[in-house]
Amino acid sequence: MITNQFNSLGPDVIGVLPGGSDEDGPPAAAMGIIITSLKDKDTQAIGDLPHIVAASSYVSSTEVMSWENNKTVGSLYGVSPTYPEISEQKLSAGTFFTDDDISGNTNVAIIGSQIKDELFEGIENPIGQKIKIKNGKYLIIGIMESQGTVAFVNVDNTVFVPVTTAQKKILGINHIGFMRAKVDSQENISRAVEDIEFLLRDRHDIDSGTSDDFTVRAVQDALAALEQITMALQFFLIAIVAISLIVGGIGIMNIMLASVTERIKEIGLRKSVGARRKHIVNQFLTETIVLTFVGAIIGIIIGIIISYLISIVVNKLDYDWDFVITGTSIILSCVFSLGVGLLFGLYPARKAAKLNPIESLRYE
Repeated sequence: MITNQFNSLGPDVIGVLPGGSDEDGPPAAAMGIIITSLKDKDTQAIGDLPHIVAASSYVSSTEVMSWENNKTVGSLYGVSPTYPEISEQKLSAGTFFTDDDISGNTNVAIIGSQIKDELFEGIENPIGQKIKIKNGKYLIIGIMESQGTVAFVNVDNTVFVPVTTAQKKILGINHIGFMRAKVDSQENISRAVEDIEFLLRDRHDIDSGTSDDFTVRAVQDALAALEQITMALQFFLIAIVAISLIVGGIGIMNIMLASVTERIKEIGLRKSVGARRKHIVNQFLTETIVLTFVGAIIGIIIGIIISYLISIVVNKLDYDWDFVITGTSIILSCVFSLGVGLLFGLYPARKAAKLNPIESLRYE
């Protein structure tokens, strides 16, 4: 799911955040620190660089939106006119705002489908209506297509306004939260990152040897870091599974030891009529394998059902969750279950095989 969210940003997108960082560390802005080093003018300058198709500024907050007697709470994003090009999101009706709206700090808004349904229930096309945000009224000029959560943003529950309008009339700031730039091809991402870093150092008067007051990261880098994180999580989950298998194996061993105790006379009778040790061992190992195999089948069925229910719930929350059950995972589950049965069933089986037939027949 997390990988899908990163992929929705686009493999050819570069993010610029305020605040410096170590090469592999998170930007200071990602730690919740408010940093004002980036401006909308920086975004406009980056948009003129070679290989940069478009660049957009971003500021955000959570606001109460109202129309007549209807109110709702949603995300407010101040963005540039190039936002749809970078995010590859489309309008279902109307138009996006323009450069004139940016320069004029115009009170115009694009609303998500959820905002439309909550504020304008029963109205098919609310374009031309005005919604109230804080002390201002904003003319609706467009409606976004219903898309759910894209790049960790619930587009359907969002209102988009010109970034300068959000800065000056809603948030009272003159900086931006971050920016994104779209590159003409993935082959030029490294060059584009270098150009952005050089441009921002020049615009911010950062001398050689001085730390940057910004961080430039490509989505590709984030995906590479994500792969390392998910690999670590996989090892962590393997450790949890190993503990579960050990606990389950001990349970199986106790069950089989109890079975041996209950069937001592039966074992003595079999040995007295000619059964050898290997026959007793094979009998109890077979029973253990059948027990673990049935348990594996039940566990797989329950696991598939739970995974399917989770995928339904998560997708209902507008996240892109893939329901994937592979034949390999099912085979591995059965193999490991049988292995646990053999490993932990061996001791009870050998204990049964070592019983003295005469003493076993006398056992009460």
